[in-house]
Amino acid sequence: MSTTPTIDAASFGKVGVLFGGRSAERDVSIMSGTGVLEALKSRGIDAHPFDPGTQSLADLAAQNFDRVFIALHGRYGEDGSLQGALEQLGIPYTGSGVMASAVGMDKITTKKIWLMHGVPTPGYAAIGANTDLDKVVAEVGLPLIVKPPLEGSTIGITKVTRAEELKAAVELAAGFDEVVLAEEFVTGREFTVAVLGTGAKARALPIVEIVAPEGNYDYQNKYFSDDTQYHCPAQLSPELTEEIQRHSVEAYRALGCEGWGRVDVLVRESDNRPFLLEVNTSPGMTTHSLVPMAARAVGISYEDLCIEILRSARIKMGNRMAKAEG
Repeated sequence: MSTTPTIDAASFGKVGVLFGGRSAERDVSIMSGTGVLEALKSRGIDAHPFDPGTQSLADLAAQNFDRVFIALHGRYGEDGSLQGALEQLGIPYTGSGVMASAVGMDKITTKKIWLMHGVPTPGYAAIGANTDLDKVVAEVGLPLIVKPPLEGSTIGITKVTRAEELKAAVELAAGFDEVVLAEEFVTGREFTVAVLGTGAKARALPIVEIVAPEGNYDYQNKYFSDDTQYHCPAQLSPELTEEIQRHSVEAYRALGCEGWGRVDVLVRESDNRPFLLEVNTSPGMTTHSLVPMAARAVGISYEDLCIEILRSARIKMGNRMAKAEG
């Protein structure tokens, strides 16, 4: 049963659902955006598709949208660049603002901020063209995970178990980003925490545990396989549940995230200690996606979730300027 009250669909005005884009996650974004578009239209909202990958900013301005729902993933949609354009156009949008989007997209910068705020995250090293790889192995240890810090959906990721494998893993990730992230591999259970709201009103939804075939939650198992199992609410002690949710909200707030997001977490099997991996400021909204799954666990339907997120759309920089001037 939905927890969302009856809505005045006309009050949202003309809504644009932005999906597709030009990132490596274009196909996933199309799936997310199509679901959101259909959900909003099913509730009588005047929603229209818009693809920044094939349409220009001039086209976006000409649409005269009253607000937009961002269902883009990856570069040019989740990294602050589109958010900046929407600020310039004066169009209210869902999700985090320019700075939080840019920082959340960069896993290395995210880790630096989290560590300053006491948020637990695996040890890491940033690898550039002249980095001593033997030193990385010595400092981070093996096994480790190598990933492009600005990509998502497990794109370009390699698990390195032997020192001689590191060079090839770095070369693969460097095909996406100039600087590469090498991260301590944490053996344990995998979870994700959806967060809704902004600032003091941010709240964590029930935790989802992800059990992928052979522990491999890759692109195929994430979006297309029916073999991956999801448990929501996750079977955890009340104390560990509270700790993970608290850290997730702290991590979300530390980056200045707004509206909604999703924090990925590993719990080390040796001591049940949680480690936060990354935040997604524009999470997936596909049939396999985790935020809708967590929302369902507390009685929020997919359609009502879309409406709650859409209702939070606003111009972030404009609001801050208004507060400063006031």
